Amino acid sequence: MLAVARLAGKKAVILGAAGKDNMGQTIARLFAREGAEVLVAGRKAGPLEELAKELGGHWALCDISDRAQVRALAETAASKMGRVDAAINATGWGLLASLIDTTEEQLDQIVALQFKGVHHFLQAFVEQMIAQTPQGGSLISLSSATTKALINNHAAYIGTKTGAEALMRCVANDYGQYGIRANTVSPAFTESPMTAQSFAVPGLVDAFLPKYPLGRLNTSDDVAAACLWLCGDDAFVTGQNIQPNGGLTLRGNPQAVDIERSVGAAMAAAKA
Repeated sequence: MLAVARLAGKKAVILGAAGKDNMGQTIARLFAREGAEVLVAGRKAGPLEELAKELGGHWALCDISDRAQVRALAETAASKMGRVDAAINATGWGLLASLIDTTEEQLDQIVALQFKGVHHFLQAFVEQMIAQTPQGGSLISLSSATTKALINNHAAYIGTKTGAEALMRCVANDYGQYGIRANTVSPAFTESPMTAQSFAVPGLVDAFLPKYPLGRLNTSDDVAAACLWLCGDDAFVTGQNIQPNGGLTLRGNPQAVDIERSVGAAMAAAKA
């Protein structure tokens, strides 16, 4: 018996898919394989156009920190696909800086991206999902396990991601009456183009692995699978923070002293 495509007939927007093989692109590819018509968006035309061609879908330029651009994205998606059944925000900036060292410019940038931008995203797509027939759909914003399992030198990042999680809960509470589901998906330390330099540091991954009850770090595929389930018709779920990270939040992230110890031991072993 042939497997039924789990998103057959669905229309999906994935914002934050302009980085080669990043999490947004991984989600887009899975959604397309599962039968969805996909519009990918972000800030770089070349990679978006290439991905849209690969998927047989659509693309649009959009900077989530610009309210007008996000509203235009929702209108473009509805125009090209007829409606929006799922909209996923996969944007983010992994700023690693202590609270004392974070500049006002950095703070403005991360608030614009990870809080105001999420507000823009929700405004635009809630309005679209209320206006369309049939009403409703699935909204997802990617957050981070660090909002539950703190890590050092990440205050601005954790603070803005936590604020965005609150926005998602408010949308779930206020707009469920229109059939809109709003959930957060929180990966942990994930190998991707954005983290390639970190994964290359000897001993760094070793500091994290014992914190995962399921014995490995999560992958972008794990995150995409969680988004797929939340956007399917069987997910009677809203206002939740889904953690496809192998149980990291049960044990917590390693702290700076643990990471320094692990990296130091690996470097000493390499010199021996």
